[in-house]
Amino acid sequence: MRLHTYFRSSAAWRVRIALHLKGVAAEPVFHHLVKGEQRAPEYLRYNPQGLLPTLETDEGAVLTQSMAIVEWLDETYPAPPLLPGSATGRARIRALSQAIACDIHPVQNLKVLARLRAAGWPEEAVRGWAREVIRDGLVACEGLVPDTAGPFLFGPAPTMADLCLVPQLGNARRFGAEVEDLPRLVRAAEACAGHPAFVAAAPERQPDAE
Repeated sequence: MRLHTYFRSSAAWRVRIALHLKGVAAEPVFHHLVKGEQRAPEYLRYNPQGLLPTLETDEGAVLTQSMAIVEWLDETYPAPPLLPGSATGRARIRALSQAIACDIHPVQNLKVLARLRAAGWPEEAVRGWAREVIRDGLVACEGLVPDTAGPFLFGPAPTMADLCLVPQLGNARRFGAEVEDLPRLVRAAEACAGHPAFVAAAPERQPDAE
């Protein structure tokens, strides 16, 4: 397999965590987002959206969109499950995951911030936008976490929700969004910080880290 990635891409980060949790190897192919390498014609043949990540599977399929890739990995390599439990429990895991991946991340990503800068916003206003949308979204996510024994978001093992949370908290730290008053999210993040799969997937551990 080959994973088209960038060390600081939140979406690629999610997939890296999933791969490490599953014990599945994928050769990294690096595309520098800030330099616009994801818009190169040769990459657009893999992913017409010009986004990261893209996964080339060992069966020759090309998969895009991080959440679709994560679910494919979970179906193809069932252990350990990223969507465990009952249908209701799995729906709740998906809901929190999508609250991050679909509602927080897209409105603070590189493309949106670049458009705000192009519209004449000063840099502090751009960063303030990112802080505000991240903070508002994470406050809502705190309310979606069940009152379980933990230590992860939905119990004793990481799920798809945890692998969405950790990259988003990375963005929160980068933009200075306050999160320490969100105890359920902080507890899960601390558990993830001690898990080998999350450690291996961290941006600073990637060969293209800057």
